[in-house]
Amino acid sequence: MHLVCPACGTTNRVPDTKLHDAPVCGRCGALLMGEKPVNLDDATLSKFVKRTELPVVVDFWAGWCGPCRMMAPHFETAARELRDIRFVKVDSDASPKASAQYGIRSIPTLILFKNGTEVARQSGAMQAAELTRWLQRHAGQRA
Repeated sequence: MHLVCPACGTTNRVPDTKLHDAPVCGRCGALLMGEKPVNLDDATLSKFVKRTELPVVVDFWAGWCGPCRMMAPHFETAARELRDIRFVKVDSDASPKASAQYGIRSIPTLILFKNGTEVARQSGAMQAAELTRWLQRHAGQRA
């Protein structure tokens, strides 16, 4: 399994059987499979999405957005429950290139990627249970 380090961008090979054993980056030592969403930006998002073999769900958000702030704890809850999906947050104001690249028109917007390809998109805030169901349906994952 290939996992991109959210801290340094290095692609790491991790055996499937070791995914939940707190693997760390071979280059910088950062945790590869944390229970919290990772923050990425214009410079790091594309490589992370394209080179990570696990499904990746990206939350495009902004600090001034009320629904985004309301959904944030639900996104974190889903990240703790669905350990075989990588959870990423991208501040759309701080990362306008990523927002433009993925056609973000409203926030919050979630995009689910599998093998670097967009497979599902959802705009609007969701509760943790609703988000979990949406991800399970589109990513084929179980809690």
